[in-house]
Parts: sequence; structure tokens; C-alpha cells
Amino acid sequence: MTTSQLIVGPFNRVEGDLEIRLDVADGAVRAAYVNSPMFRGFERMLLGKGPIDALTITPRICGICSISQSAAAARALAQAAGVVPAAQGERVAALLHAVENLADHVTHFNLFFMPDFARPDYAGAPWHDRAVARFTAMQGSALHVATDARARLLHIVGMLGGKWPHTLAIQPGGVTRTPTRRDLIRIRASLHAFRSYLETHLFGAEVEAFAALDSIDRLEEWHGGDAGLFLELSRDLGLAASGLGTGRYLSFGAYPGPDGPLFARGIWTADAGRGDLDTTGIAEDLSHAWMLGEDAHPTQGQTLPDEAMADPAYSWCKAPRLAGQSFETGALARQIIDGHPLATELAREGSVRARIIGRLLEIARTQILLEQLLDRIDPEATFMTPTELPEAGEGAGLVEAARGALGHWLRIENGKIASYQIIAPTTWNFSPRDKAGVPGPVEQALQGAPVRAGEDTPLSVQHIVRSFDPCMVCTVH
Repeated sequence: MTTSQLIVGPFNRVEGDLEIRLDVADGAVRAAYVNSPMFRGFERMLLGKGPIDALTITPRICGICSISQSAAAARALAQAAGVVPAAQGERVAALLHAVENLADHVTHFNLFFMPDFARPDYAGAPWHDRAVARFTAMQGSALHVATDARARLLHIVGMLGGKWPHTLAIQPGGVTRTPTRRDLIRIRASLHAFRSYLETHLFGAEVEAFAALDSIDRLEEWHGGDAGLFLELSRDLGLAASGLGTGRYLSFGAYPGPDGPLFARGIWTADAGRGDLDTTGIAEDLSHAWMLGEDAHPTQGQTLPDEAMADPAYSWCKAPRLAGQSFETGALARQIIDGHPLATELAREGSVRARIIGRLLEIARTQILLEQLLDRIDPEATFMTPTELPEAGEGAGLVEAARGALGHWLRIENGKIASYQIIAPTTWNFSPRDKAGVPGPVEQALQGAPVRAGEDTPLSVQHIVRSFDPCMVCTVH
């Protein structure tokens, strides 16, 4: 068997820089090595700053999930201060965060993932003409209507947060703005308009109908909207057998509030099913990262770049592990751990199809959740608990960005930030190998991907990578 190497990257329609080295033999990927080639150093920028500066600096990590970073920083500061955010403030923060994640999911499906199927490589497929009409970059009808709907949805963030991205509305004690009854009416109108987009274009039916799908058999019967088009091409291309994952999923629990997270926290493994999440078992392995120091839990971790970029390392990304194992995170993971029956069936499939359906399922469920959450906001209540940040303390802010589990770990000494460590969703999913040689989730999912003669950027590899929805700018700090 003759093995050749193929370097794939940079990828278009991926946030940030990404490079993948593939070992290819007999027309398939035998091994993959994912490189995050951009070091940014946010964790080092924060050292010595005032704790409140984290609320300004960390959202700048990313322009598309800035509220996720803001929410994580606020939760870490609240824990360090021993403060419980005002209940109504938590609900508004959850609404802001869920709106951003919902907008992000729609962007990924329409602008990042589906345009690959409009490529001339698929000409002649029975669905190709429809994919071209709907998803051709800059021209497709689905792209235009989705970006318009997304922009209108984000008006909610403007009303409650002042601006998007990089709002300072979410604070350790709650939120800075008390919504009026008029605001709530306007938000409801925005949510109604977004529901109309989803039901007309994405699902071709009521969102409740898609959210109610409880098995793969029922999913296979779905034909409506762009979701139906995806299922059709997925069957034709065998995406249910492509990009198979680890069978291990993790979620920190999405949208914390006075009654607990709106989507559950935990882990799921193919061997044991759903289980509790013990975050003390998290450690970042440095064996294949251009980082100096020892493997450690984020509370003890450091960010010391190895400027020599010595072997065997091949990425700036650390390798997060839970109890020594790699875990996949994201919308599919959240829906599995929340116990949705369709997601639970898809957990064992763990494919490109499963990840995209997990995201579509979460879109439907989040729309419903937002409408319910709005009903629980009382404009006459208190939205902020007064907070004084301590001279010394520690805190963790564990939230769910659109792409999965996001954690901020903070230590304050003498009134300044002494340590700040961040593990982003793409750090989990796009990690390099660990000291045991175990590949990260994407590296494992790429094994077996077909590579056709003459392909320098294999289509199968692109579908698998995009199914994880990478945000490389969030990956290395």
C-alpha cells in the first residue's frame, strides 16, 4: 500500500485559518492532522488587567459568537464575586445568547455548509439544479432570504444590548437594560417574523412539526423546505455514513437561568448513554501543541507558546480531554444530552448528516424556547444584582456557544487577573493528538474519507470539516 500526503487549506467559508495534513492510501484518508496555524494570545493579553476588562476584551475573540464569550466572562466574574445574577437578568441574558446562536446556526447552514452542493462537481445529480438555485454563493435565493431574516432577528440584540457584536449588556449581576413592555412587543414581532422565515423556507412546515420528529424513520419522511433538500442529497451522497465521530458528546448546559439551563448539562457515550459532567476531569494535553508547560486543568493552565514550534507538535491548539478522552461538542451534542429522541438515535450514527440535522433540530427547538422565554420576562422586576468584584477569587463561566461547550476559567489576585484560560468549542473538536496518540474528534471523523483522483481539496473532507462548523479564530488564544 502506497501512502501519499495531501495538505488541505486554507479553507474558504471557514472562520479563521485552518490547515489539514492528510495521509492518503487506496483512495481514502488513513490519518488526518489538524493544524490551527494562527496564535492570537488573548489569554496572555488579559493577565494583569482589571477583572471587569474581561467583559470588554473576551468578546473580541470572535465577531460571530461575541455574546457567548461575554456570557462566559460574566458567569466567571459572578462566581468569583460570589454573586447570583438577578433572575430576570439571567432570562434576558439567555434570550440574547439564544438569539445569537440561532442566527449563527442559520448562517452556517445557508452560507457555510450548503453552498458546497452547488459545485459543478455534482452536476447531473437529481437535486443539483435546485441546490444551484438556492445556494450558489452570492446568488442563491436561500442565501438572500436567510441573511435578511438573520439581520432582522439580530434587531433583538440591538434593542436589549445596544449593539451586536460586542455588547456590554451582560454583566456579572444580570443585564444593563430593563426591557419595557413596548420592547417585549417588538421582540415578539421579530420572533414571529423569524418563525415565518423558518416555516416558509427552511422547514416548509411548522417548527413544532420538525421539533417533534422522534426517530430517524420519521426524519427520512421529511420533504419540506431546504431541510428536505438536504435530506435528499444526503441520501444520494451517503452522508449518514460519512465523518463518523467518537460516539462521545459533551455539553456544559445551554442558557443558564434561575431554574437551571434550558438545554441540559452532561455527557453521552455510546457505551454508557447519558451521564453527569464532572469538569474537574478536564485537562489540556500539550504533547502535540506548540505550547510549553505541563498538562493541566484550566484553573492551573498556562499559555506559553513554543516559538521554536518543535516536533512532534503540529498545531497551536491544545488538546482538551475529559477523563483522558476526546469529546465532540456542538448542537448535536446539546440535543443528545437534552434527551431529544431523534438526537439520541443520531448519536450512534455520529455522521455529517447527524451533525447537520442536530443543528436544524436545535433551530426549531430554540425558536420555540425563545417564544416561551419571552413570556417569562417581567419588565417590573429587578434585572441587576449589585456586584463588587473581589481583590482575590476564582470563577468559571461555562456556557454553550453555537458550536458547543465554551469555558472561561478566571483567577483574581490583588485586584488583577492572575490567570485566564479559555477552552472554545473548536478547541475540543479540532484538537490535535494527545500523548497517547489519540486523534481529536475531527481528525478521527476524517479517517476513511474518500479522496478522488486529482482532488487537492477533497469534497468529502470539506463536508466533514464543515459539519463541525469550525471557528478557528476562537480556537487558540
